[in-house]
Amino acid sequence: MEQLLVLILGMAIVTYLPRFLPLYVLTRMEIPTALIAWLRYIPVAVLAALIVPGITAAGGQISLGWGNSYLLASIIAFLIAWRSKNMMLTLTVGMGVVLLLQWFPLV
Repeated sequence: MEQLLVLILGMAIVTYLPRFLPLYVLTRMEIPTALIAWLRYIPVAVLAALIVPGITAAGGQISLGWGNSYLLASIIAFLIAWRSKNMMLTLTVGMGVVLLLQWFPLV
């Protein structure tokens, strides 16, 4: 039982320190505004890196044609999001388009 508690405490420390130390150090530093402006692009870049491969290579191969229902649905969802700024509408339309294209493929 004692070994288990030591193991849990060790894992907690190993998990907590990499999160705490940069936060502790960076709160005491003056971060340049150029770096802050650059850091604002990171979430968008990470999201794109996660989404684009799933859209363009849905079947394991790169598909940029009319047969890729995910790509077509994402383009339509992007246009809906851009015009309406409504997340629920965008998700509903995107999923609906994928469903329709799965039932009635263009190619």
